[in-house]
Amino acid sequence: MSIQTLKRAWFSNVRGDLLAGLVVALALIPEAIAFSIIAGVDPKVGLYASFCIAVVIAFAGGRPAMISAATGAMALVMVDLVRDHGLQYLFAATLLTGVLQMLAGVFKLSLLMRFVSRSVITGFVNALAILIFLAQLPEFIGATWVMYAMAAAGLAIIYLFPYLTRAVPSPLICIVALTAVSMALGLDISTVGDKGALPDSLPAFLLPDVPFTWDTLRIILPYAATLAVVGLLESMMTATIVDDFTDTPSDKRRECVGQGVANLASGMLGGMAGCAMIGQSVINVKSGGRTRLSTLTAGVVLLILVVFLGPWVSQIPMAALVAVMIMVSISTFSWVSVRNLWRHPTSSSVVMLVTVIVVVFTHDLAKGVLAGVLLSAVFFANKISRLVTIDRHVSDDGRKITYAVGGQIFFATAQAFSAGFDRADEAIAAIAPTAANAGTQATTTQTSSDTFSSASSPTSDAAPAQAARITIDVSQAHFWDITAVGALDKVVARLRRHGADVDVQGLNAASATMVDRYGVHDKSDAAIAPGGH
Repeated sequence: MSIQTLKRAWFSNVRGDLLAGLVVALALIPEAIAFSIIAGVDPKVGLYASFCIAVVIAFAGGRPAMISAATGAMALVMVDLVRDHGLQYLFAATLLTGVLQMLAGVFKLSLLMRFVSRSVITGFVNALAILIFLAQLPEFIGATWVMYAMAAAGLAIIYLFPYLTRAVPSPLICIVALTAVSMALGLDISTVGDKGALPDSLPAFLLPDVPFTWDTLRIILPYAATLAVVGLLESMMTATIVDDFTDTPSDKRRECVGQGVANLASGMLGGMAGCAMIGQSVINVKSGGRTRLSTLTAGVVLLILVVFLGPWVSQIPMAALVAVMIMVSISTFSWVSVRNLWRHPTSSSVVMLVTVIVVVFTHDLAKGVLAGVLLSAVFFANKISRLVTIDRHVSDDGRKITYAVGGQIFFATAQAFSAGFDRADEAIAAIAPTAANAGTQATTTQTSSDTFSSASSPTSDAAPAQAARITIDVSQAHFWDITAVGALDKVVARLRRHGADVDVQGLNAASATMVDRYGVHDKSDAAIAPGGH
């Protein structure tokens, strides 16, 4: 790595990164504790994990300025494992999660992100913004007016302080100012210390105290696989969002490997599995963080705060952190997507809304994104199926019919392709073997997705008896799968049963390869070659 590259990746924004990292570290503390409680483990497990993952991902990750730590989505997966088998099995599952994520990076599974549409990403972002906001509401349950006043004051500082100066991130000013007021006035208000005891020692290296047997693997593998998928999914989505915020690219494959290395380290230092955090990543970017230094600072400062400055950190009022997270929720939500609900295609809006609804009601990001991706695929297949056209042309002598096929033929359009030849038997019968009547009349058949037309042809003179000749011209079509090949086989077989001489021409190279390998109709007397004959 050259000096210029090193400087650009680490030291091109030192002041902004240090201040942003400090803000993120303060905001990480209550969340790490809360996620530990969700998973049913001691708060230090989440705090150690957040420190370790943030530090490791700063070096190994593929997205500068993105924050990774213990998360709620991962904690929800761990609940049953901790309850049924204990903490040591959680550490073992965390190690296996890291291995699986590293393998995902090696085998370039991050490329699957290309199948996630913009509508799904927007729905993912909006759902997370809603979940972040809803997660703050319990802090107001049973609280006095002081909590409301402090939170309102915090929001005022966050949004108004930048009008005075942007030299210092306003969320940091909010946390410091509200902590000072709370301590000076002795306010009776919930603090970070009320969430759980902070650790008073550095994490120590350890290996899980579990038997290394197939039974252990059978127990932890389902949890580790789920953790790996959820972690990578959330990390890839968050990386895409940070890409958009900063207008810079990221290395998704390296991020997969980096997440795996970070979880390996976390499991060996007594931490739980984690992944990228969209809320903290947005805080980091909004506070001025741009390089890997901001992520490293967040992890290191977090450890210093909880281990060496625990008594002070425990005095931070939750109202200050709630105000910061509400700001994150407001900033994260794509407000323009609400206005675009009526401007964008209905299918895109439906995909976005379904993603939001599934994530919010299940609190499972993987399910929401999977629902959005599947729905996008259905809409896409339906749209493509409407682009298949089959035009019928009859020769001047009335004895030859050409079907010109255009579009993409695959499992979703195979039925429409077959439907284009439904009246071919009538056309074949209309072609008399003598000159008695060789004329045809122009017809038009309209289906739900395709228009099939035939040109008029004049009556011809007497001709010797002969079979109807049908040419299927697919030069403007592409056959993608065995369903498409099967549809072509059925059409050709049906036409031949009615006595027609069928010729398929115009197959491009890829389609011809598919037909040669899987088709059956061309194994007889019908020659099929790329580009026709």
